[in-house]
Amino acid sequence: MARMSNPIPTGLPFMKMHGLGNDFVVIDARRASVALPDALVRALGDRHRGVGFDQLAVIEPGGNLDAALTFYNADGSTSAACGNATRCIARYLMDGGAGPILRLRTERGVLEAVERGDGVTSVNMGQPQLRWEDVPLAHEMDTLTLPIDGAPTATGMGNPHCTFFVEDAEAVDLAAFGAAHEHHTLYPQRTNVQVAQVIGPDRLRMRVWERGVGITLASGSSSCATAVAAARRGLTGRRVEIVLDGGTLEVDWRDDGVWMTGRTRHVFDGVLTPEFLEALA
Repeated sequence: MARMSNPIPTGLPFMKMHGLGNDFVVIDARRASVALPDALVRALGDRHRGVGFDQLAVIEPGGNLDAALTFYNADGSTSAACGNATRCIARYLMDGGAGPILRLRTERGVLEAVERGDGVTSVNMGQPQLRWEDVPLAHEMDTLTLPIDGAPTATGMGNPHCTFFVEDAEAVDLAAFGAAHEHHTLYPQRTNVQVAQVIGPDRLRMRVWERGVGITLASGSSSCATAVAAARRGLTGRRVEIVLDGGTLEVDWRDDGVWMTGRTRHVFDGVLTPEFLEALA
């Protein structure tokens, strides 16, 4: 969608947003297309020499839909889904007059976003992918309990997930644990890794390692995958509260998809300087 051959514009406007501390650089390219070479994505993602983000999102014209979204990880790789960024962008478009119900095109598919009032936004992330070939995994197996120490559950939400249910999520060395499992041979496209603990009826504590990023304060697609995995294993019902490092999300696995609800924040607007862009040309 956003990887085009036209030159990087002089002085590139961007927005900084976050959903529960899961932070994003967002570029509105609905009026003028933007080239995003890998070097620019990685430079922007550098928290010391660039802007810093968990994911970068580009908004483009959606044709008969409200907009089209493309997502990049901090290492320059792309992701088909990013739930919190989708909520952030939906809120931005709603505040700009797009209406209380939006349809957004992503590589994951067409996602519906709904205004819930008081700054709260819901996004339907679609039905979970539960078959091994859809996650995808390397070969046929039961996605409910993988043949990995800890018997995690595999779920696809447009991107692959590996959810471990543990007695104490705080006790896990997530930096080492996530890095070790992101590249597991059962996941040919790498995977997001979650460690989750049941802390009450329909309430989960979850920490997340995102592929191509590392530890993040929150993750929308990971929250959806964890809620689906918990319901499939009989640990919770289909509507749960997910407590993340950055705050709390509500996830509801309905007949029409997995709905994720929470708050977002538009933090600031900025413009990348010509000097920064020219250094990457």
